[in-house]
Amino acid sequence: MTELDALLAFLIAALVALIVTPLTARLAARVGAVDRPSERGLGDGPTPRLGGLALLAGVLVAGAVFLADDPEMRGVLLGAAAIAVIGAVDDAIDLPPVLKLAGQVGAASIPVLSGVEVRDFTLPLAGPIDLGHAAKPVTLFGFVAAMNVVNFTDGVDGLAAGVCTIAAATFAVIALSLGRIEAGTLAALTAGAAVGFLRHNFHPASVFMGDSGSNLLGLLLAAVAIQGVLKTAAVVAFFFPLMILAVPILDSGFVVAKRIKHRRPVYEADRWHFHHRFANIGFSQRRTVLYLYAWTLSLAALALALRFVPYSDDFGHLDAAWTIVVVAVGLVALAASVYLVYVLEILKFRRFRARQLRREAMRHGAPPPPEPAIAAEVEREVETGDFESVGR
Repeated sequence: MTELDALLAFLIAALVALIVTPLTARLAARVGAVDRPSERGLGDGPTPRLGGLALLAGVLVAGAVFLADDPEMRGVLLGAAAIAVIGAVDDAIDLPPVLKLAGQVGAASIPVLSGVEVRDFTLPLAGPIDLGHAAKPVTLFGFVAAMNVVNFTDGVDGLAAGVCTIAAATFAVIALSLGRIEAGTLAALTAGAAVGFLRHNFHPASVFMGDSGSNLLGLLLAAVAIQGVLKTAAVVAFFFPLMILAVPILDSGFVVAKRIKHRRPVYEADRWHFHHRFANIGFSQRRTVLYLYAWTLSLAALALALRFVPYSDDFGHLDAAWTIVVVAVGLVALAASVYLVYVLEILKFRRFRARQLRREAMRHGAPPPPEPAIAAEVEREVETGDFESVGR
């Protein structure tokens, strides 16, 4: 296999997903797997789910052509088929959380038992770390975590598909550069399936990927991270998945921490995700998604810079000029993170919500609330996520 095979796998998966997605939408409408507008959702009307089956079609067709001879990759593809089917059942009849988790564990066990596992990794300063007998349980946990991270992100048109396209494409470039051709091809076809589906899923979406798609993409990205990055001896390999998937990881971590703090089940739906909070400070769905794409791209660029910019030699000696380049890319990623998380999500919301509270009082003929009362109400809403949209 060569890098050209990875490109062809990308194109085949994209074409298949592009063609099959409308068919899965019709199937979803026929079996009643339709997402309807809700208080938590941002959709404007009923939208068919099961788009994940189109993603699966793209992955399996391209995988059958390029990856069928590799036993570990066959395990990944079989696990992908299993989780997509389980997710499709969930999309149709809404499985209980315990059964969803059991399905995720069962599907993830397939690639793990096929040899897809992290046996050791390298940490800067600490050196190689051997997981020993904990390798399989730790890897299994990683698969399940990745599936839920992507699932949490799938809440607005085109967000999960776009972020996963960027992430998978970045993984593909890094894995291929490290000589992990099979993993790079898997990443490429994952990106292809996601981008083919995105043509129908970008706002206004004609179909949602549903749990069948978000769990599928999570499992595939976990497999790519393990096979293409973590199984190498590169010192920065451990940090590549954390950077490339930082946006969905931070979103999930933020939401889970909030749910635990307020003593709510971690699987309970709410409006604390980044995309909900951006919508509530006046962003349209498209603007929300494009901002989060830009954030993901800035972090992916940092991962690529760490891989390809020759800022140090084999003996750890830094090159001043190239180090400045990496630091500059890192500062851009940091600035994007601060801007999106703090300036937009906190500062802009405080300013707009305080203005809205004053207008609401005046509209009802009452004097504006005192500033301490406004500040206290805004602080409560920032803390709990319990607020109404400021408007578009």
